[in-house]
Amino acid sequence: MSALSGVPVPSAPPSYEETTGINVSYPHPYPVPEPGQKPDGKGMNPPPYMGQPAPVNNPVTVQTVYVQQPVVFYDRPVQMCCPSCNQMIVTRLSYDSGALTWLSCGGLCLLGCIAGCCLIPFCIDALKDVDHTCPNCNAVIGSYKRL
Repeated sequence: MSALSGVPVPSAPPSYEETTGINVSYPHPYPVPEPGQKPDGKGMNPPPYMGQPAPVNNPVTVQTVYVQQPVVFYDRPVQMCCPSCNQMIVTRLSYDSGALTWLSCGGLCLLGCIAGCCLIPFCIDALKDVDHTCPNCNAVIGSYKRL
């Protein structure tokens, strides 16, 4: 073919398969419908990946991890898992004099309760700090400070 100017017209560029050297005569790795046959989707799976071998079925190990929420301690017993002996327990409470106990005593002294009435806060558990201990292993688990 030649154009009017006498220069031949170039043909179409080579296809991708021709450029990369892929042999186009390989059979299709997946079913192709015949001409006139309607593809119904049955048996039309995507082609398998040929670049790597099939993965080996190794046994899967599953490890269960229990995450314990932080426990907030108040002046009431708490049911929990003891971090020391790993048993489900209800904490045992013990009361110790803390800052609120001493401030209450000092406040009563300032009000004039010097003749022993200022020692009343040391007899009231609601004014003391609370320690939570495990009844099984006697480990101190936590404490609640009033102030």
